[in-house]
Amino acid sequence: MAPPGETGRQQPAPLSEDGRTARQKQAAARAAAQLVHDGMRVGLGTGSTVAYLLPALAERGLRDLRCVATSPATEHAAGALGLPVCSLDELGELDIAIDGADQIDPAGWLVKGGGGALTREKIVAASAHTFVVIASAEKAVPELRAPVPLELLRFGAQRTLSALQPARLRPGDPSPDGGLIADYLGAVGDPAELSARLSGTPGLIEHGLFAPQLVSMILIAGERGIEQRPGGAASGLGRA
Repeated sequence: MAPPGETGRQQPAPLSEDGRTARQKQAAARAAAQLVHDGMRVGLGTGSTVAYLLPALAERGLRDLRCVATSPATEHAAGALGLPVCSLDELGELDIAIDGADQIDPAGWLVKGGGGALTREKIVAASAHTFVVIASAEKAVPELRAPVPLELLRFGAQRTLSALQPARLRPGDPSPDGGLIADYLGAVGDPAELSARLSGTPGLIEHGLFAPQLVSMILIAGERGIEQRPGGAASGLGRA
């Protein structure tokens, strides 16, 4: 593609964000916004890159757009910009979902959920015909590494943590749905193997490893413009 022309209120960009990174996030977000058309049902992710997506979508003035937000912060910011937000159960299947990533490896595995909305983000991604990931260049890494965000059931949380070692609870607010947020701190190694291990741990609600099969397209903005990578679900593009 050619270069374009968790709680609480989301801001357009963190004040401490490096200017180059901010420009890259904005470029990736604007490129993704061009994939959204009139009448679409759109999943909106959470985080600093999505904070650039929301005004880019609002500026397009699309008709009959209906959105699902993955966090209260995104819902608040989208509503303030005039983007209509509905529940996922109300809309059902989504045409497209757009979200950021904390890490992207060469095979298309993602680490997501640093803001604590990982479970909602994975549900929305899995509900979309097309799932587009947007990121600045530093999010592309040779291999995934800790931390991997986790959401835990409150009941027996310390027992669950013991089974997930090395892991620790994250201080601060819970997930949007009240689950405890933690981080897996060990080596990632083979993401598929770790994903299976985490998913099989009783008490774990969800983890932040997203398989390539969930992803239709990855847009990574760098100094030379937008690099477009196909995801493992690239065949889903155009079904919307």
